[in-house]
Amino acid sequence: MSTVVGVTRAALRARRAQLWRLAGWSAAEVLPAALSGLLTARAVDSGFLAGRPGVGLAWLALLGFAVLVGAAGTNRSYALLGAVVEPFRDDLLRRVVRGAVAGAAGGRADDAAVARLTHQVELVRDTYAGLLMVVRGFLFALGAAVLGLFSLAAPVALVVAVPVLAGLALFAVALPVMVARQREYVRVDEQLGRAVVTAVTGHRDVAASGARDQVTGWVGGSVDAQARVERRLATMAATRGLSLALGGWLPVPVLLLATPWLVRQGLGPGAVLGALVYVTRGVQPALHSLVQGVAAGGLRFAVTLDRLLRTATPAGTAPLPAAPAGSSRPGPDRAAAALSLRAVTFRYGPHADPVLDNLDLEVPVGDHLVIVGASGIGKSTLAGLIAGVLHPQSGTVHVGGVPVTGATPAELADRRVLIPQEAYVFTGTLRDNLGYLAPGVPDQAVDRAAARLGLTGLLARLGGHDALLRPGDLSAGERQQLALLRAWLSPAPLTILDEATCHLDPATEARLENAFAARSGTLVVIAHRVSSALRARRVLLLDGRTALLDTHEGLLTRSAAYRALVGYGETEREPSAVARCWTTPDVTPEAVAPTGTVARAGSGSAAVARTGADGRAGERGGA
Repeated sequence: MSTVVGVTRAALRARRAQLWRLAGWSAAEVLPAALSGLLTARAVDSGFLAGRPGVGLAWLALLGFAVLVGAAGTNRSYALLGAVVEPFRDDLLRRVVRGAVAGAAGGRADDAAVARLTHQVELVRDTYAGLLMVVRGFLFALGAAVLGLFSLAAPVALVVAVPVLAGLALFAVALPVMVARQREYVRVDEQLGRAVVTAVTGHRDVAASGARDQVTGWVGGSVDAQARVERRLATMAATRGLSLALGGWLPVPVLLLATPWLVRQGLGPGAVLGALVYVTRGVQPALHSLVQGVAAGGLRFAVTLDRLLRTATPAGTAPLPAAPAGSSRPGPDRAAAALSLRAVTFRYGPHADPVLDNLDLEVPVGDHLVIVGASGIGKSTLAGLIAGVLHPQSGTVHVGGVPVTGATPAELADRRVLIPQEAYVFTGTLRDNLGYLAPGVPDQAVDRAAARLGLTGLLARLGGHDALLRPGDLSAGERQQLALLRAWLSPAPLTILDEATCHLDPATEARLENAFAARSGTLVVIAHRVSSALRARRVLLLDGRTALLDTHEGLLTRSAAYRALVGYGETEREPSAVARCWTTPDVTPEAVAPTGTVARAGSGSAAVARTGADGRAGERGGA
């Protein structure tokens, strides 16, 4: 919580002028509370009991004037609140957005960021404002009541102070438990946010697989957990009630019981009545506001802000490092490999098993590499690391001899082009869609590329370069073909196709992959069908435990797991057997152990598979 205190203190210091103005109007607001008991005592003792009702009414009129001043102070205090709260909220929102962007750039998917932006930031803002008003009100109201009590007599202040301090002490002892339960509430709130986002984004798969009951139970479990925490929070209301009874209500009977003693000390009936006014109109409301405000809004503020700060980046910082002013990043080494990974480890979450563990890989310029393996084994993760959209927890990734970590989007676009499974097409002209990776590309160059890829008919069917495209009007296969043509026009020397042809028929897929293989540059394909591996110059097999690199024929000889994958696709009796996906082979790394020297992708070994410049697969073992 020290960070919460530091950030809050810095925010208050930054709005010092507004806080001083708020304090001035707060003093005016509590003027009636400060004078109420004293003026009441004067009206009774010096006026009505002395047989001078005019004097008593005059004292009460003065109290009425103080009430008008207090109303003006209340009005101005709330008007000044926004000047203190809104800048704090804006700063916090910037921190959360930067943290979410930095986490996404680092490969840390975080669905709870939605809950932070839509719920927790506004919760902190509202509780911050409420806490300011509560603490301000307590300090000024209690201070006014104490001054009033001392103005009547010191013994009166002593009689009231003892139960008030006891109530405050009890509340302070219960605060740590309240903080712990509030922190638990924030945690389960984020878990519920993750569960809902996951269920909503995967609703099609849920419906298709008939898993409605399981997903409903999973999300319902998160809802139940949040309800349990809220019930535990509600039990703290009893502790708050005891604190209020002890510090707010007990002084009244104590004062009444002490009246004979106070009268013997020389206090008149008006002074006793004035003391009761200070207790019921000053001490009681101030303590009630503090206990309820801190127990409700204050705890939510501290715990929620602590959670936000742990996941955010400080204001004024950028999520990705930038080159110093006046400097430039080193250019690619022309003699370097097109792609190089050194001791790369990546996991989704700090406690998750690594998807890739200590992986080394080198691909020379002009190579055609296909990556194969069962669904969920890490192929797309590896593509994301190569492209720089994910960043490893350890190790380095270089494209063209330059590290991808820290590169700007423009620098990455100059080095590589990534086409994912779900191709991106935006509402706009065909020309704009095809040329945004190569601004200013002539229509003639687009036509030549379309002819090379066999997509001239598609462009004509869509209406030509000036045709307006709407993503919803295109099939998934049409979107993929447009994205592939866009990638062909890109100047980037490295092309990464992450199942970018999965919506196309095998013949079209073969034509497009062969065209990209013949294109100047380096091609990396995340395989969707067996036929991609047959066309490749090199094949990298991921099986969850090892990474084995060789030619198609070499892997057939060396790896039982690869033979099982290829056999699954090639021995089906359907006409589209060779076009089967690499998604459901009933083969596990434990059942089929590949042979030969390999690059381990899940054991932490330093062994590595490398593609040599001569096109032969080379290996070196490690301990």
